[in-house]
Amino acid sequence: MSNTYKEEGLKREVDVAGLTLTIVNGTIGAGIFALPAIISIALGAFGIFSYLFCSIMMAAILLCYAEIGSRITTSGGSYAYVEAAFGTFPGYIINWLYFFGWSVLGSAALMNIIADSMATMFPIFYNSLARAFFFFIIIGFIVLVNIRGVKQGVNFIKWITIIKLFPLFAIILFGFSKVEASNLYWNELPSLKTFSNTALLLFFAFAGFETSLSVSGEIKNPTRTVPLGILFGGSIVFIIYVLIQTVAQGVIGLQMEAFKAAPLAAVAEQLIGPIGGTILLITAIISTFGNVSADVLSTPRLLFAGANDGIFPKFLTKIHAKFFTPHIAVITYASLIFLFSITGGFKQLASLASGAILIVYLSVILATIKLRSNPQLTLEKSFRVPGGLFIPIIGIVSILWLLTSLSQIEVISIIILILVTCLFYIAIKKVQKL
Repeated sequence: MSNTYKEEGLKREVDVAGLTLTIVNGTIGAGIFALPAIISIALGAFGIFSYLFCSIMMAAILLCYAEIGSRITTSGGSYAYVEAAFGTFPGYIINWLYFFGWSVLGSAALMNIIADSMATMFPIFYNSLARAFFFFIIIGFIVLVNIRGVKQGVNFIKWITIIKLFPLFAIILFGFSKVEASNLYWNELPSLKTFSNTALLLFFAFAGFETSLSVSGEIKNPTRTVPLGILFGGSIVFIIYVLIQTVAQGVIGLQMEAFKAAPLAAVAEQLIGPIGGTILLITAIISTFGNVSADVLSTPRLLFAGANDGIFPKFLTKIHAKFFTPHIAVITYASLIFLFSITGGFKQLASLASGAILIVYLSVILATIKLRSNPQLTLEKSFRVPGGLFIPIIGIVSILWLLTSLSQIEVISIIILILVTCLFYIAIKKVQKL
């Protein structure tokens, strides 16, 4: 088991504001620009209350992350937490599930969303070579920013977050004047199956916060910063989601089906005319770009942490002599995103993401419970979730319920990935013994 308080040679420069905005940026992505229509079509006006239900499930998970994140202060986030509680092998599986099953494939998909959005304005982006060159430039820029220091990477994300939130706040602020009360009524409750399937989709709209905690080895005063960052970030995301859904439902109402591709653009057009749709398209591009930026800031720390523990190649532990960042891990991870972006192979593997992140969340909650019984891993001022096991159990039950909503192909895919990961682990250990 690794030393959870060891110094890794990285600078601790991420404060509460930086972590909060990184969490908001990593959670609120391109999906929010289509999510209101998806929820409304499935659940009608009742969809507004579904956010409250899902936020309770996600709050239980967030609180467990807040507790364990205030105790485990090394880089790696979810991987570091599970590794500290259960050892190297479970940590290795979680590292791969998160690193490959969620992050690499997810960011590759986001890069293609950016290119597809750009293509609606500039058709040249339908060309494969143009897209590849575009991916190279964009990913290269993100790499340079993050190699220069975690502070620079966080500052860049702060500005991206502010830019992409401004139009959303404008829609909320000015959209309420267009809300019609009749659009907020519902005649009947949705069926349990419909609600369950929609809850799974909505749950993943809240996912992404945990990526920001991969920089745990570079967070100032983590016993205070991690709980506050999670609390503030999670609260901001919830408020924005509920208000956006309310405005979209209240303005569009029963016409939501006609604007299912871009409901917020439809609201913006009603507020300021045709230019509103263009503004929202640009905002969606910036929002998606911000998600990829946050991922390249955070996820390479999983590679760095794993390499420090001997489960990934040693060269990934190298730290830049001037900027004190894991630059080789950043370059390696960004290169994988670029590779999957241009090949499009991620489309066939996208079903891994949903199951992978649920397994990661479940493992972190179990790790939180286990570490409570180890006084050696309890810092003097570390945060502890009140209510004993009540909150963790809510999180566990919620995840198990959501796992039952996965399709057969998603279940099979996640099992295959875990089996392949186990084989990799066995092979690495045999090579190390030679």
